Amino acid sequence: MLTTIDGTPISRFCFGAMQFGRGADLEAARAMYDRCRVAGINIFDTAHGYNDGLSEEWLGQMVRPEREGVFFATKLAATGGSGRANILKQFAISQKRHGLDCVDLLYLHRWDPDTPLEDSFETLAELHAGGKIRHIGLSNFAAWQVMKAAHVAAGFGLRIAAIQPMYSLVKRQVEAEILPMARDQKIAVLPYSPLGGGLLTGKYRDGAAGRLTRDKTYAARYRAAWMHDTAAGLADLADQLDQSPATLAVAWVAHHPDITAPIISARSAEQLEPSLRALDYRLPDQIRDRITALSQPPDPATDRSEEVA
Repeated sequence: MLTTIDGTPISRFCFGAMQFGRGADLEAARAMYDRCRVAGINIFDTAHGYNDGLSEEWLGQMVRPEREGVFFATKLAATGGSGRANILKQFAISQKRHGLDCVDLLYLHRWDPDTPLEDSFETLAELHAGGKIRHIGLSNFAAWQVMKAAHVAAGFGLRIAAIQPMYSLVKRQVEAEILPMARDQKIAVLPYSPLGGGLLTGKYRDGAAGRLTRDKTYAARYRAAWMHDTAAGLADLADQLDQSPATLAVAWVAHHPDITAPIISARSAEQLEPSLRALDYRLPDQIRDRITALSQPPDPATDRSEEVA
């Protein structure tokens, strides 16, 4: 079980600070952090590569005054590879930004096919032994990559404590292999993008602009017509239930028994609110089945790890 330094179990939802310094200025970032804390969220996620370091810097500022009661997760090696020199370089830069003596959970941000895993985990083992990191995780790894990494990590006395895959009503590939693997190996699962890059909020049905209209990567990721049909169907169902589509989308992800804590995010406290409401929304099985029926089942052939956020 993942806990804060003072022994409190992590909350059922995690907040992702990817928008800190990009979509959200410092005032908006602080408002979202405070709102999450009021809601009982005690785990926050960022990455070395987010927004030239502002995300780590701002999140660190907020966490430091209540350090023992807040679980701080970050990621590195999205660029530059997972070799020793790059891990140590990026970790040192990140540590200077967030100002924390210890990171609760450090993820390798993506699979590196060019670096032996032994090099990566020998370096992580040194950071762990030195009290610099409490737990190790993997982000955007396929199931076979997680298992290979777990085997190598065990040789250094380490275990993979958590994984961070993409998962939403329109990105269900993890159901094929990743979630069964995590259940079998007792690995925590903290999935990102439960709103499908904003597609599942329903705003695009009404012609609003957003990442899917401005960002080529997101536009390509969610270009399939069936995904937009799913989003429209979810919005219609939400209208029937007098709920926000975002609330239903996040609750659907959180309802899966193999999910530890979905990672929610936003650009403002107002935008965050529908996702937070999913904390208290108890999704009836019948409604979950109706939501699931809007989507396409996972295809093991597309259980891939190259989509990185």
